[in-house]
Amino acid sequence: MMKMPRAAKILIVEDNSGDEFLVRDAFERGKARHELEVARDGEAALDRLRGLGEHADKPTPDIILLDLNLPKIDGRDVLKSLKDDDRLANIPVLILTTSSSEADVDRCYALHANAYMTKPFDALGYEEIVEAVEAFWLATA
Repeated sequence: MMKMPRAAKILIVEDNSGDEFLVRDAFERGKARHELEVARDGEAALDRLRGLGEHADKPTPDIILLDLNLPKIDGRDVLKSLKDDDRLANIPVLILTTSSSEADVDRCYALHANAYMTKPFDALGYEEIVEAVEAFWLATA
């Protein structure tokens, strides 16, 4: 009997409910099996990833989609904290943000982001991003 591959665990760190909806919708239309979880701010994301409080028994996500402009702890600081933590440093972090600033792109790659993507303007653009994530990060890498 053929064993089904397990669903990829994806943590979306996003404070904008509209953007969260578009990402969720695009993943639902996609082909890969996945489990989505959302953290609404940088502090909640770090608590989740460090297994603090209610997150003590949750498995580490396979991939993180990280917005930069977050309440409490900025996405750039979340990225730095993740990559400085030996237990979390190997989780692929894909930046998904409105900023197309060259300084933000350069800083995120200097902090070891695995990819940098600018948020699209419509649902089709989100579907294209999810297709790319599925094709490379969930199927190949």
